[in-house]
Amino acid sequence: QVQLVESGGGLVQPGGSLRLSCVLSGDAFSVYGMRWYRQVQGNQREFVAGITRGGITNYTDSAKGRFTISRDNAKNTVYLQMNNLKPEDTAGYYCYAYWRSDGYWGQGTQVTVSS
Repeated sequence: QVQLVESGGGLVQPGGSLRLSCVLSGDAFSVYGMRWYRQVQGNQREFVAGITRGGITNYTDSAKGRFTISRDNAKNTVYLQMNNLKPEDTAGYYCYAYWRSDGYWGQGTQVTVSS
């Protein structure tokens, strides 16, 4: 059973930084592509950043230049480094693991950007 556990969210002032982590257990992390999504209550979940199992990354436009996704296969972990945070980045952040036709979600971690 694949499980994903996110951590690293919290309250931060505008312009601040946070690093989110997501640990995968129950299967071989290295075969999975990984993505981060975010969701504001009442809205659809939206893509933020992704990294393939080969390390190719992509970002939504609002994340480019501020967020960096990375992975450490030895630690079964994907990271999202978020810099220069803005109030509009406030959301629940979720990681997603995919391989072939399988996909798994974590339970999310809340990020609140406010002064």
